Amino acid sequence: MASKVKPLGDRVLVRPFEEGEQVKGGIIIPDTAKEKPQRGKVVAVGDGKIDDSGKRVKPSVKRGDLVLYGKYAGTEVQLDDEEHLIMSESDILAVIEG
Repeated sequence: MASKVKPLGDRVLVRPFEEGEQVKGGIIIPDTAKEKPQRGKVVAVGDGKIDDSGKRVKPSVKRGDLVLYGKYAGTEVQLDDEEHLIMSESDILAVIEG
């Protein structure tokens, strides 16, 4: 179903990377206390936003890009039993190259 979702405007659909289970000093940290992941893979991209002159500005990211985004960026959605985020392209801080 994630492949059928088309974000609007400058929105981007991102699948967060699951961080490995964190163990500090032999204590298992429960899911509720874990840090939210801040990187993920772009699954779908909107057509871009329209600027003040009426021209469409193409997004800087594309499907398949690995990205870093703000800690509380986006809106969580459940697609194909996996968690995804829909966020504005401006919430993406960087593209991870390599």
